Amino acid sequence: MIRIGTIGTGAITSQFADAVAATDGIRIDAVFSRDEARARSLADDFSAEHAFSDLDRMLASPDIDAVYIASPNSVHQEQVRAALHAGKHVLVEKPAVLAAADWVDLVAEANAAGLVLLEAMRTDYDPGFAVLRSILPELGVLRRASLRFDGLSSRYAKVLAGDHVNIFDPAMGGGALLDLGVYGIHAMVTLFGAPEGVFGAAALIATGVEGAGSVIGVYPGLVVDVSYSKITRSSLWSEIQGEDATVAVDHIASPRELVVTGAEGTRTITVPGEQHALDGEVRRFVELVSTGASAAADQARTTETLRILDLLRS
Repeated sequence: MIRIGTIGTGAITSQFADAVAATDGIRIDAVFSRDEARARSLADDFSAEHAFSDLDRMLASPDIDAVYIASPNSVHQEQVRAALHAGKHVLVEKPAVLAAADWVDLVAEANAAGLVLLEAMRTDYDPGFAVLRSILPELGVLRRASLRFDGLSSRYAKVLAGDHVNIFDPAMGGGALLDLGVYGIHAMVTLFGAPEGVFGAAALIATGVEGAGSVIGVYPGLVVDVSYSKITRSSLWSEIQGEDATVAVDHIASPRELVVTGAEGTRTITVPGEQHALDGEVRRFVELVSTGASAAADQARTTETLRILDLLRS
């Protein structure tokens, strides 16, 4: 049984707790928050025995084997390193860190210590995304793809009112590119490999971060555009176009409906299961920790995604 401690008190941590509860071989045994009462409240919600307001104390605890990090992006690197130094396996929310070189260094540290380090990129482990990958060959030669993740943030109104919001704060690693654009870029890398060239443009908001933007990935004979936004709404689906057929995807990060259109007509594929569930990433983490399987392929996709983000943010 993998005993895991959580770092971060946002909604994603509660989603993670739901996924842990649905997965064999893992349980939440500890919760960290700088606010002691908040830590105890979440620990009770997750049926976790331990609550900590001191991160070093939690990492030193012999009662946990691993940590899940869902804190602000800007502190991921230091918290991952501290957890590895404490001998804990790590599952860290996307983006894992803010620079590819830092990720490569952390992977080397994890490997040297015999520990698992995995980015919690749910797309890679989503059943609908697996179905999407499986049908790409029937599209023929791929020519165009449009991968979208657009959604008006419920916290944008606070930004407009002049309030501080972490997810829109550049000092905290905020912005739509790192929060939502990363999904489309990671999907691009997973589906098509590393592009030969990358170009991007963004609409900046008052805090100085990207509120919305587009990324173009260039491949031999194929062009991919990635659209992202946290300040507008969109009803448009993602789409991948081949010379023989096209597939439309309801949500690139967690597909549940795919519509394939070719010369012989149209068919709809419905994928069962809750959209945006984190079960797949938790199962992968359990597999890696329990079996000692290599995470190299998973880590390489994260590295390439971060390299693209580096280029776009330079």
